[in-house]
Amino acid sequence: MHRIAIGKLATAVVAALTVTAVPAATAVAAPSATPASSAPSATSAVAAGDSFYTYDGSKPLSSYAPGAVLKTRTLQYHIIGIPTPVTAIQLLFRTVDAQGRPSAGVTSVVRSPNGDGGKAISYQSFYDSLNPADSPSRAIAGDVSLGGLIANGESLLLVPLLLAGYNVVIPDSEGQTADFAAGPEYGTNTLDSIRAASQSPETGLNSRTRVGLAGYSGGAIATHWAAALAPSYAPDVDKRLVGFAEGGLLVDPAHNLKYISGSSLWAGVAPMAVIGAARSYDIDFTPYLNDYGTQVFKKLEHASIINALGQYPGLTWKKMVKPQYADPNSVPPFVEAVNKLNLGSAPTPDAPGFIAQGGGGVLEGTTSNLPGIGRGDGVMVAGDVRALARQYCDKGNTSIKYQQYDLLSHVGAAVPWAPTALGWLNDRFAGKTAPSDCGRIPAGNSLAPEVPTTGN
Repeated sequence: MHRIAIGKLATAVVAALTVTAVPAATAVAAPSATPASSAPSATSAVAAGDSFYTYDGSKPLSSYAPGAVLKTRTLQYHIIGIPTPVTAIQLLFRTVDAQGRPSAGVTSVVRSPNGDGGKAISYQSFYDSLNPADSPSRAIAGDVSLGGLIANGESLLLVPLLLAGYNVVIPDSEGQTADFAAGPEYGTNTLDSIRAASQSPETGLNSRTRVGLAGYSGGAIATHWAAALAPSYAPDVDKRLVGFAEGGLLVDPAHNLKYISGSSLWAGVAPMAVIGAARSYDIDFTPYLNDYGTQVFKKLEHASIINALGQYPGLTWKKMVKPQYADPNSVPPFVEAVNKLNLGSAPTPDAPGFIAQGGGGVLEGTTSNLPGIGRGDGVMVAGDVRALARQYCDKGNTSIKYQQYDLLSHVGAAVPWAPTALGWLNDRFAGKTAPSDCGRIPAGNSLAPEVPTTGN
């Protein structure tokens, strides 16, 4: 991004956040004088090796309950390295990774100047990166990275939430190893982030705080998996959820791989997703890659989506693997991973949902219309999202609103989604009956698990 453009973005966001600055600063409680807390920081430049992100307690991490607060710090909210007068509270908390192993997650909480501790929105960022340095918490703390520009730009979306009286919780949903596209891990990180924010006295939230979930694209992955896992993994959070609002959702990664194959803009995201799945489930894909595939995987190993968009036009699975693995389903670890990440096999959420999806993917260079997959927004498959919404209706959650923007692409659909999502969440917090589109949602694709093949 050009320096002038970056400067304008920083100025705009800082100015917007400053609207809330004085009252927000006075509303945030001082950190408690416990060994787990640190004093407010007026400095930026939190290094990638910041010790705050490491659990270094004497007790085993497994001895803590999910959501337990391990460390707390209060600092100034930064935009592209520029400190603002707004205060953020960051928490290190206990959670689990995609394989259910104890891990430490990080979340950031910004308190509204116009509200109390009664309501909060957990906003899941679409930072979409394989690099932990690009996480929202690091951007908020003052780190500056190319991938972190996404999290910085999203700060503009927080202003209307804060002014509307919502406290905002912003989890590092991908975890500390940046397991891009690993949906179940996104979900547990998000739910335990809410638990932690509700337990910390510094945030002003508590076990009675009502919560709404919101996120677009990569943020929709975290939002949806959190809603789906909440009834079983975090029933204490589930009973407080007023609803989830999301757009541009990844449902069945195996379909997305085929949909974006050979596209001009989004093709490079496919190897990023495979790398993220491999990282989260300890899978070694190198035996299946050819020399070019090895080169691509190595280059994207710590990349942000910014490094992939438009950088690999025409890229396909076949171009990256050895000839005998031209069919992705001939690779057992691939089949195992994508089936674990398929929302069609995940539980049905209890909470009401607003799901939006674009259908004009040709505007972003994705022209494919394969049988059983069809059109999408350029990266996400519309038929998959429709099928998931219909599945929830059939399984008893009839409080599902579905909206498809047929003429808008992935980026374009975010524009109408954001204000509509806020309005929908406002109504849920106000206690209004959630609208239902059940019975009116067009048919979608099969979301059946992938079946292994023997290859060519």
